[in-house]
Amino acid sequence: MTTESPKQSARLVRALPGTHELIVEIALRHASSSARVLDLGAGSGALAERLQAAGFCVTAADITNYFELATEFVQLDFNDPNFDRALSAFDVVTSVEVIEHLENPTAFLRSIGRLLKPNGVAILTTPNVENVPARLKFLLQGNVRTMDKNSAEHITPIHLDLFFRMIVPRTGLTLVDHFVHPKNEFPLTGRRYFVPLMRLLVPFMRGPALTGDCHFLVLKKAQST
Repeated sequence: MTTESPKQSARLVRALPGTHELIVEIALRHASSSARVLDLGAGSGALAERLQAAGFCVTAADITNYFELATEFVQLDFNDPNFDRALSAFDVVTSVEVIEHLENPTAFLRSIGRLLKPNGVAILTTPNVENVPARLKFLLQGNVRTMDKNSAEHITPIHLDLFFRMIVPRTGLTLVDHFVHPKNEFPLTGRRYFVPLMRLLVPFMRGPALTGDCHFLVLKKAQST
């Protein structure tokens, strides 16, 4: 998903409009503005720059450094199940449109859990492969939306039922919030004349993610018993 945010012109924003603003808002809800934040998959540095502007002490991480920004950068391979060993603890970990690129989402989340301080939060986004357009595409073509040949770099679709029931409990994290973005909208649908039909179909389907083109997932380290 690649679009230009109206508030960001110098750096490419590889996320839906409004995503980075929501990330900062959620981070401020769970941590002080001087907290330490790790941005996994920093890309162009657009989110790291926005987090810095909000007062956070930001460390950016990616497989390659694609930007120049006055912040710490760490080169990491997120497919390494122990990539967290190169870092210390953080109050907030952000990861925008990254987990779908990885071979093992469970290992990725375990590393995030080890990186979080007590009461720290992880804020992730990933494409919604369960909304109405995605269901219609799979029904008609047998392809998973945002995971087909047009998005060859996406290899791991996140299905909510499996994610909540089978993946998160294995990671040492707990889910504290989930919502779709943008609610009741389908911005990735190129043929806009189909959007009213998709809205009409929503009441006839079941699931928590029938609209919106990406998931927001907020997780905390599970409390030890």
